Amino acid sequence: MRAQGTVFKYGNNVDTDVIIPARYLNTSDPEELAKHCMEDIDEGFQQKVKSGDIIVADKNFGCGSSREHAPIAIKAAGISCVIASSFARIFYRNAINIGLPILECEEAVKSIDAGDEIEVDFKAGTIYNVTKEQSYQAQGFPEFMQKLMAADGLIGYIRGNL
Repeated sequence: MRAQGTVFKYGNNVDTDVIIPARYLNTSDPEELAKHCMEDIDEGFQQKVKSGDIIVADKNFGCGSSREHAPIAIKAAGISCVIASSFARIFYRNAINIGLPILECEEAVKSIDAGDEIEVDFKAGTIYNVTKEQSYQAQGFPEFMQKLMAADGLIGYIRGNL
């Protein structure tokens, strides 16, 4: 499993209310959530993001409420993965459950800038910055998690294996 895209970069403590503002939680429709993803922290994000792009953020990404809307909005917006120094525990779990690949790699976060083009190999855990010709090593996805991601999350995995 691989991803390649342009980086959107954010700092510490990007909370779920910034990822998808509470005023839009009256829907669970992924396409509708995607229209408002990141709008309170990055005006115009929806117009700039392309399918396959990647979010890179510092510490405690996805802190705040336990809503699944946040990773759903990110994934529906076209983001292929999120790389951070660390994730809030519940966001980490929700991302895996809905099939949004995430990696922790502080070295990559420190070196990668907004607009860089990067490639990610989830099995090996490698992150390659095409723009700067630099490689970083995160922990690869275990085989079971690769199967979850390939099945579009936990529900897809269960449906495919029943």
